[in-house]
Amino acid sequence: MRTAPGHDGVVPALTAHDLLESVDELGDIAHVTAETLTSLPSASLATDDVLRLLERAREQVRLGADGVVVTQGTDTLEETAYLAHLLWDLPEPLVFTGAMRSPARASADGPANLAAACLVAVSDAARGTGALVVMDDHVHEACWVQKLHSTALGAFGSPARGPLGRVVEGRVELHRPARPSAPWPAPTWDPYVPLLATHLGDDGRSLRALCDAGAHGLVVAAFGAGHVPAAVADGIEEAAEHVPVVIASRTRAGGTLRSTYGFEGSEIDLARRGAILAGELDPAKARLRLWLALASGLPQDAIRDRFRNQT
Repeated sequence: MRTAPGHDGVVPALTAHDLLESVDELGDIAHVTAETLTSLPSASLATDDVLRLLERAREQVRLGADGVVVTQGTDTLEETAYLAHLLWDLPEPLVFTGAMRSPARASADGPANLAAACLVAVSDAARGTGALVVMDDHVHEACWVQKLHSTALGAFGSPARGPLGRVVEGRVELHRPARPSAPWPAPTWDPYVPLLATHLGDDGRSLRALCDAGAHGLVVAAFGAGHVPAAVADGIEEAAEHVPVVIASRTRAGGTLRSTYGFEGSEIDLARRGAILAGELDPAKARLRLWLALASGLPQDAIRDRFRNQT
């Protein structure tokens, strides 16, 4: 993004070629070609944009690319990268990156992030790792990365597992093996899967309204280890008789438990009522996982299995 006539703040205005020309050392890293697929603020991206991106990325690999780098705004980067992770079935790295500060700022981080992402994309160490996110010289698995700060340069982290590795002095150093996604069927339709956060005093009306609006599945961002008020538990049981309902923890790390708390609205109670526990997945990723499961036509038992196995 950069300033543009007629706009008060920065807006999407740079092409892929503009980004390429802003980093002189890219030519020393790899032979890089650039293509602009769309020019939108990332808050306006949709699942169809990710599916088109994956189709184009696979085509580039068929043409001989050793890896693919995706640049986008950071608002939805953790979600687009995760959906891509679930569907990327090639050994060539698919690396997402962005910038927390615009090129007009003295401390702009975009060029350094792009250079680091390209280093990872051509690294032998990154082959077979699925989709990755590279920001601030840290390499994150798309399945665990989260945007933890709205403005800081080090906004991205992986609180559940820690970063996969780092880029140091032009080297890609991975701390552990990554886990690529298990194969998923291709999506064939676009189900309505809303995400609802519970809150103090929640009486279940919002949940029932979403079900009445025709939700094909529902993710609840719950308290703590997967807990909701008793009134919401009743609504979850009613909804789970008709559509999959996934319970994720709204905390940054730790995820849902399975067998510790037994009060009404606890994780044990909700599982008995038919809800699916999201484990370590944060609510946004749980929603995408449920969306893809429904979009690819998986039956209820297979959807539960996909949440037990979270690669």
